[in-house]
Amino acid sequence: METAEIRRRFLSHFENAGHTVVPSAPLLFDDPNLLFVNAGMVPFKPYFLGQETPPFDRATSVQKCVRTLDIEEVGKTTRHGTFFQMNGNFSFGDYFKEGAITLAWELITKSVDDGGLGFDPEKIWVTVLHTDTEARELWKKVAGLPDERIQDRGLLDNYWHMGVEGPGGPCSEIYVDRGPEYGPDGGPEADEDRFLEIWNLVFMQEEIANVTAKDQFDVIQPLPKQNIDTGMGLERVAYLLQGKENLYEIDEVFPVIERAAELTGRSYGADHTDDVRFRVVADHVRSSLMLIGDGVTPGNESRGYVLRRLLRRAVRSMRLLGYEDPALPQLLPVSMERMKASYPELETDFARISQIAYAEEEAFRQTLGKGTQIFDVAAGETKQSGGSVLSGSQAFQLHDTYGFPIDLTLEMAQEQGLSVDQEGFRSLMAEQRARAKADAKSKKGLHADTTVYRETIDAFGPTDWVAYTNLITESKVLALLSGGQSVPVITEGQVGEVVLDRTGFYAESGGQNADAGVLRWDGGHAEVLDVQRPIRGLVVHQVRVVQGELTAGSEVSAEVDHEWRIGARQAHSGTHVVHAALREVLGPTALQSGSYNRPGYLRLDFGWGGALDPEQFHQVEQVSNRALREDLQVSQHWMTLPEAREFGALALFGETYGEEVRVIEIGGPWSRELCGGTHVERSSQIGTVVLTSDSSVGAGNRRIEALTGIEGFQYLARERDLVLQLSDVLKAKADDLPARVQDLVSRLKSTEKELEKFRTAQLQAGAGDVAKSAEDIDGVAFVAHRAEGVGGGDVRQLALDIRGRLADRPAVVVVIGTAGDKPSAVVALNPQAVDRGLSAQQLIATVGERIGGRGGGKADVAQGGGTDLGGIDAAFAAVRDALRG
Repeated sequence: METAEIRRRFLSHFENAGHTVVPSAPLLFDDPNLLFVNAGMVPFKPYFLGQETPPFDRATSVQKCVRTLDIEEVGKTTRHGTFFQMNGNFSFGDYFKEGAITLAWELITKSVDDGGLGFDPEKIWVTVLHTDTEARELWKKVAGLPDERIQDRGLLDNYWHMGVEGPGGPCSEIYVDRGPEYGPDGGPEADEDRFLEIWNLVFMQEEIANVTAKDQFDVIQPLPKQNIDTGMGLERVAYLLQGKENLYEIDEVFPVIERAAELTGRSYGADHTDDVRFRVVADHVRSSLMLIGDGVTPGNESRGYVLRRLLRRAVRSMRLLGYEDPALPQLLPVSMERMKASYPELETDFARISQIAYAEEEAFRQTLGKGTQIFDVAAGETKQSGGSVLSGSQAFQLHDTYGFPIDLTLEMAQEQGLSVDQEGFRSLMAEQRARAKADAKSKKGLHADTTVYRETIDAFGPTDWVAYTNLITESKVLALLSGGQSVPVITEGQVGEVVLDRTGFYAESGGQNADAGVLRWDGGHAEVLDVQRPIRGLVVHQVRVVQGELTAGSEVSAEVDHEWRIGARQAHSGTHVVHAALREVLGPTALQSGSYNRPGYLRLDFGWGGALDPEQFHQVEQVSNRALREDLQVSQHWMTLPEAREFGALALFGETYGEEVRVIEIGGPWSRELCGGTHVERSSQIGTVVLTSDSSVGAGNRRIEALTGIEGFQYLARERDLVLQLSDVLKAKADDLPARVQDLVSRLKSTEKELEKFRTAQLQAGAGDVAKSAEDIDGVAFVAHRAEGVGGGDVRQLALDIRGRLADRPAVVVVIGTAGDKPSAVVALNPQAVDRGLSAQQLIATVGERIGGRGGGKADVAQGGGTDLGGIDAAFAAVRDALRG
């Protein structure tokens, strides 16, 4: 049974049982505790935590998940993978243990012909918490399982919680006996390779606190509602039903391995090392496909860094398998073909996805070249110092700064007869992981910060938010908050949070800044600094009281700054216009991946492989302003998410949308986007769109910045004034300025070349006089010369020139330049000096110690730099002492 079919049967089973089918949330779900969605219940967490009221009593989903803690372990065993799919069914105060057990048993044991999964009931085992006698009895009642196939386990295995204060409860896990060839008999307690877990049923029934470990916490009280949260591993069920050994051999994964084997000429299953690499390729290609599909782009931080690692590890594994050509164009389409049955959007969006992935591979191929050069320097320094081990810090720098995989460093070190301090490298990696874990742990309390907001919305209900229609509202202060606590008053000069019953202030979201404005009341007023939605339905104003005191229960006039809102509307509508213009000029793959706008300013990130040429840049600006001139109608429509997709509306990657969405349309189908921001009524009201820059924000991703409205006109006015000033200075018309400036630049370069020739001639002329000043030290001609204002290549050229004039005897020349207020040194020896056993490499080290720097080179010529001009004389003296022996 194909994986997509298992998925379909699961959803159908629970939909027929009255569950609402909820589409998978994007992997970039808005959760401060998570890098990516890593469990099926994550999108439902606000309901389980009591932060929001669920819109349904029971739901089901197949959630895309990514876990990245064990990236290095992927492929080494067949258990580890980064991307997986979690089937789940959820009850919010509806059915409980008996319902969950009944629904699960029916699905897994019902025949394939009847729409079930067809597992043999005699091969099913379950575990329950050792104190949960109710669950044990229900398994006997519902499924007829004998006592010996219901095993008790402790809190560590059979109690679920989120690791923080909140809901928790016992769970019951379902296992399938794979047969005696996989291990000993005796159920999950005896062997979890033979007895494979496929489903975990969580009975969420109590509130816990003081969580210090998986099995160490305090139960505070029963939850007001008993909930169900289950998770079935789709890939595990797939390889059992497909008769495969592991998740890498199922229909959605193995075709990538097959294609990789064809490309490399190696066979899967013939060599363990090769097998590990094949599995890394298969897993990482699929994970990257899904991550890019959900809007992640490669980068150096956070989610982007994880994606970059996955892509580069896949490419590197193909290179280790012997395939040097670009690999992703051969592999990514294979993965897409297998995954599109469940996620058809991957096919429709594949042009964008592949563009980003292929650009990252090309960037990595270039990085390999740069990293090789850095490695060669590090290896050279190790050898020169007489060492044979590349330090862990150097290996870590190659890995962390330049994206150089450790296995590549190990391989190249071995080729040069070196080893690598792997223990030091692992120690630094462990420190980095510890910092990341500490950071993640520090964020775990963020949910607790919403307590006061939950209490507020429970007491007063959601905010009546009228930002689309009202700039001024007469409102009542429902609550005042400070430091996570409710307070009765905010006094003059203090900053606090205000919850109103009704407000027209726009709360920051969708890339749009919050509104500015004031709250006024009898005897005082407060400046609104920020507006946020800490939980769904609640709008919170951060204010500074300028005059008087603001007390709970006060009547206030909430007034949005009219000019601010005008600029904000222009910028947000301008973002939509620029996005549509980009797609018109560049094509449909130039899709927005992020945005930010404030009054008069916008920036828009979009998928694209390279910089816009001047003509494209001009065209995007021209198309944008043509849309303004055409005075296009800007309209809004409310519809369901499926209706919006059918309507052709574009969604922003990484955003989470509710069941009903708002579509902003500019000029009909020319621009249709899901958006909750504030907008103008007609495109001409944007005023103008002035593009100011196009820059890279990572492989396959660009950023356009622009100004709108009065800010755009001001920018153009400044540009005009600059042109007028240049015209006046250069005594040229505006149209003639480019040619005039080019002529000046050419003349300047010509003059600089003449000056360079003159300076070189001066240095050469002086070289003879310097050579004549050589002092004799034990038969060696020694020249110590301080070259004022000379640096870089000139210092080297001068040293070599002086050396050339001392060919009649052993000679050591030390020249130290002082350009830029930093010493740059060159030590040059002629062959006679080298034959006497002297070394420029050793002498430059002596010089470097005195001038606060270091250097390197060969026996005849070495160079270096430093930071201390005051040490030059000491450096010369130290070389004299070294020559005297």
